[in-house]
Amino acid sequence: MTTLTTRSEVRTITSTEFRAKCLALIDEVAETGVEIVITKRGNPVARLSAYRERPKTLYGKYRGQFKICGDLGSLEEDWEAEFDQKWEERLATD
Repeated sequence: MTTLTTRSEVRTITSTEFRAKCLALIDEVAETGVEIVITKRGNPVARLSAYRERPKTLYGKYRGQFKICGDLGSLEEDWEAEFDQKWEERLATD
């Protein structure tokens, strides 16, 4: 008794079917990434999902995905003083 649900790509099988097809199901999950929920007497007891290795660090994860346009160092040197001046002017008018 195999049921497929398209909603969240989870396949449900009985423990008897899993025992009979264990190695083939492991290969299938590794290739497709579709999770399998194993049931016993209609109750979910285990989940078989593909193993995905997590990166050890986030450093370099987005390398090559962003482009810097322009010179970040060309900002006005005195931007903070200019901001403070405008802020003071705004406070004075309120």
